[in-house]
Amino acid sequence: MDLDALVMLLSLFVLSLFLGVELITKVPPTLHTPLMSGTNAISGITLVGALIAAGSGAHGTLVNLLGFAAVTLATLNVVGGYLVTNRMLAMFKRK
Repeated sequence: MDLDALVMLLSLFVLSLFLGVELITKVPPTLHTPLMSGTNAISGITLVGALIAAGSGAHGTLVNLLGFAAVTLATLNVVGGYLVTNRMLAMFKRK
């Protein structure tokens, strides 16, 4: 990968990071749990892509390390989202 492509990908990552933080901070607190339920599905798709990136031997060590980090973080996100959604749904059950 040449330097121009690396700079472009890094700047795209930083831009998406700032955009994501800006969008999440604008969501009212009453919508955080339903939003997490929706993003849980997206994290599942991210997890599949991260598994493919981490398991492919055709790329360099950096891709494998970033793929492993992505698998770890996406798994934490899916599990955390499931736990929060489960807790929210338990609030609506009759006792």
